[in-house]
Amino acid sequence: MVKKVLTWAGIAFLIFFVAYRPNSAADVFKSLGGGLVDIAQGFGEFVTNIVA
Repeated sequence: MVKKVLTWAGIAFLIFFVAYRPNSAADVFKSLGGGLVDIAQGFGEFVTNIVA
């Protein structure tokens, strides 16, 4: 029950954040995307170094 409430609260906050602060929301998602790209590149280099 608590998990469901927290999930819906998170979704509501996300919608509110995007609706009222679109520039800030875009910056947050850009930062998260950049972090994911860095993680993927690091993982790729790790696997390359293991294989090579």
